[in-house]
Amino acid sequence: MKLLALDTATEACSVALWLDGRIEQRYEAVGRGHSQRLPQMLQELLVDCGVAAGQLDGIACGIGPGSFAGVRIGVGFAKGLALGLDRPVLPVTSLAMLAQGAIRQHGAQRVLAAIDARMNEVYFAAYVAQDGLARLQGEALVAPAEGVPVPEPGAWAAAGSGWSSHGDALRQRLAGITLEPLDGAALPQAHDALLLAAPLFAAGQGVPAGELLPLYLRNRVALTKAEQDAARKG
Repeated sequence: MKLLALDTATEACSVALWLDGRIEQRYEAVGRGHSQRLPQMLQELLVDCGVAAGQLDGIACGIGPGSFAGVRIGVGFAKGLALGLDRPVLPVTSLAMLAQGAIRQHGAQRVLAAIDARMNEVYFAAYVAQDGLARLQGEALVAPAEGVPVPEPGAWAAAGSGWSSHGDALRQRLAGITLEPLDGAALPQAHDALLLAAPLFAAGQGVPAGELLPLYLRNRVALTKAEQDAARKG
């Protein structure tokens, strides 16, 4: 089975191939250059691995939450590629990729994933490892750091830019939780999207490309002027 995964929901841009269980990835922090680098990185990866796009069996795509523009770029690219190849797709959230990365790199069993959502908020979700894969506990949401749900006591790994941008407020909110390790520099990676999606593709759970939708978790992209003034005064 040959699978492609891609993600552009944050400042990172990554593409990865699943080649019968082996994973090859290209990953860069590109800021806002996703639309230029994504097709280049994919072509480079396919050439380096000796794989033609027509050999792919399915495509996993990061659907957010994250940058609205980045999410749209990735979802639009994946949908167009899947439609052109007539291949199934699977959505994977940015938060799930972060959690899977903590499981893969640190052996974490419980993970609190947080991405800076701007507007004084974070995208936040809790995951536990089941058979080595990140499984969502409760729901993913967007909220002020002071209002995120408090998980069960004990040790949790922490991953994502939300811990860098809103670390003090999050730690105060989660004062009864041991956060170890804490990686505020972690960004979603397509490698981890493949780990989550491959078993689902193998089970025949891919869906038509037309069903691939972005996950924003909120509808606004900026504070009003009054809200900005109030935040500065605060």
